[in-house]
Amino acid sequence: MARIKGITVTLINKKEIGKDPFDSPIYEDVEIDVDNVLVSPTLSDDVINQLNLTGKKAVYTLAIPKGDDNTWEDQEVKFFGKRWRVFGAVLEGIEDMIPLDWNKKVMVERYG
Repeated sequence: MARIKGITVTLINKKEIGKDPFDSPIYEDVEIDVDNVLVSPTLSDDVINQLNLTGKKAVYTLAIPKGDDNTWEDQEVKFFGKRWRVFGAVLEGIEDMIPLDWNKKVMVERYG
């Protein structure tokens, strides 16, 4: 029996490393590889709904593996050789009630 397996996605978190002369924070990108992330094209109904609600066009939906404690909201991610931005809330199910390896999902739009 074939087992479902995701790909490795690079999550780019912003880490504050100091302040500039105007007391504004300076950030550095910290890349975190997250294994076993499912990537699927966003359904056309979801694309239209998100476009109407947020003005953003969802391209892919990412399923995040159970046990992942990274911050995904408003972060950048890299996969398929391109940069994407997560938008909207992270939807999370009850870990023990979901039979597969993923319990969160986020939508991404093309970025940069």
